[in-house]
Amino acid sequence: MKNRHVVNLLRALLLVSVFLVWDSLVRFGWASKFFFGEPLLVLRQVVKWFTTGEIYPHLLTTLLETILAFSGGALFGLGIGLWLALNPTAAKLFDPYVKALSSMPRVILAPIFALWFGLGIWSKVALGITLVFFVVFFNVYQGVKEVSPVVLANARMLGANSRQLLRTVYLPSATSWVFSSLHTSVGMAFVGVVVGEYLGSARGVGYLILQAEGVFDINAVFAGILVLTVFALILDALVSLLEKSVYGWRASTAAVTTTEAT
Repeated sequence: MKNRHVVNLLRALLLVSVFLVWDSLVRFGWASKFFFGEPLLVLRQVVKWFTTGEIYPHLLTTLLETILAFSGGALFGLGIGLWLALNPTAAKLFDPYVKALSSMPRVILAPIFALWFGLGIWSKVALGITLVFFVVFFNVYQGVKEVSPVVLANARMLGANSRQLLRTVYLPSATSWVFSSLHTSVGMAFVGVVVGEYLGSARGVGYLILQAEGVFDINAVFAGILVLTVFALILDALVSLLEKSVYGWRASTAAVTTTEAT
């Protein structure tokens, strides 16, 4: 507990140090205010957005798009990753196409999605899903492939069918890989959504940043980036809580199973 408090304190001091160095560089003329802004004005802009309520509609739009993109991409990645990992024939058939789609810069799809789905939330969600999907897909695929053949053989000897193997062997094996990918996917979902808003939208934090760039308000640009970073960290913390609850449930289930066996 004490070590955790010390780490948190050091993290806070590091963050304050970064802002102090930034402020000093600008204040003493070692960095241009036009290009790097001023930390105090950036924080003042953030406070203004929240106190006046100006940012709430934009932030809610961005968060809704991010959550939809994150959940949709994660579900598709999990389902298709499991399917291909458990079907070698299908994996061989789709392997070159999956690699081709993965290597394609998905950002270039933003104008196509805007044409297909319009400038509403769904074009941003679609772009975010394409970024999240492949992160989750490859981790799930690899996680299932890493299952020990000895464990599989023992489970089959005990009479486990395909559904039982999926529930008791494959999914637990892929769990750590899945959560590892989800932490990365949160940031990717934000990237896809904000890029989509940046390229064409009427609402969202990406739209606010674009408007600020249009009038050369670098402080508002950094303020938008700061807000997005904080909320990305909040979503990542929620994924961490979900991960702890899942691992806690697995541990309690394993304990119950062991007790019953003895």
